[in-house]
Amino acid sequence: MSGTSSKRQEHQTAPADAPADGSTERRLEDRARRTRATDRRTRVTVLVALGANLLIAAAKAAGGALSGSPALLSEAAHSVADAFNEVFLLAALRRSRRPADARHPFGYGKERFFWSLLAAVGIFVMGGCFSFFQGFEALREGTQETTRGYVAGLIVLGVALLAEGGSLLRALHQVRRRGGRAALRDPALRTVVAEDGTAVLGVLLAIAGMALHLATGQVAWEASASLAIGVLLVYVAYRLGREARDQLIGQSADPELSGRIRALLRAQPEIDSVEALFTMKLGLDSTLVAARIDLAPGLDSERVEEVADRIKRSLAAMFPAADQIFLDVTDGPDGEARQSPAATGERGGA
Repeated sequence: MSGTSSKRQEHQTAPADAPADGSTERRLEDRARRTRATDRRTRVTVLVALGANLLIAAAKAAGGALSGSPALLSEAAHSVADAFNEVFLLAALRRSRRPADARHPFGYGKERFFWSLLAAVGIFVMGGCFSFFQGFEALREGTQETTRGYVAGLIVLGVALLAEGGSLLRALHQVRRRGGRAALRDPALRTVVAEDGTAVLGVLLAIAGMALHLATGQVAWEASASLAIGVLLVYVAYRLGREARDQLIGQSADPELSGRIRALLRAQPEIDSVEALFTMKLGLDSTLVAARIDLAPGLDSERVEEVADRIKRSLAAMFPAADQIFLDVTDGPDGEARQSPAATGERGGA
């Protein structure tokens, strides 16, 4: 391809972060405003869950101490873990919106995934492990139940069920307002929904265990409920942790989005072929796009510059989440051109 090699190095490190015109700038401002509004609603959801968990944890702990119920004490530990996790999520919402700087040129969007990973660890360590401990201790030593104490414990669990259910409905309402399953890509909102849903199931298990223990006098029912709560918490922690891990180590964009980006590039009359396309999520609404493209023959260096800028503007306009765009102009489909920019030590910018 003539006229492209001399410009290749000049294009390699120029990111697509400068708006090309007023309309692009307005689109970016509108997106930022919508994102801030969404974060405010998510913050309210997290704060509702935090308040509910603090009150419920205190009530469960008091009821567990009064009744000696291992299931109720397991649920108290579960609520304490959830409260700590909500603090992590509030930190994620605040820190992930910090602007990019010299040390973190792509911004702090992945902070959201990091704090969500800590929340998953908190569910496992504080909730799951304590629930297993309570269940095994109850099987080993047994418990002395009193009707009065267990009735008080069941009342506490009934109130907890209403509070946890209200918090879950609030979270599900926000999910529905933000488009259903797509909203669960937000790790903060996904964690709140998972925690509240798990809390409702945990309370139901604790109620069943306590009621059966009270009715039969067999502590095995309540110990089994405590162990079941532990299994439930460990499973939820594993799922949340795995998703956060995938996002932290560099998860690609959705296949549908990648396919649409590739189709737009191939539709450009100046592009002969798209040799490689790489995407990576940098945050909740930030995606890096790096592509190796082979331009049509006969373009001089000045024309290459114009084409690259136009393609970047088209990508940014069509895919607002693609706020970091790098194009690497190649001379043909050789083996090197198909390697990842990271593998060759290049940043592939245009």
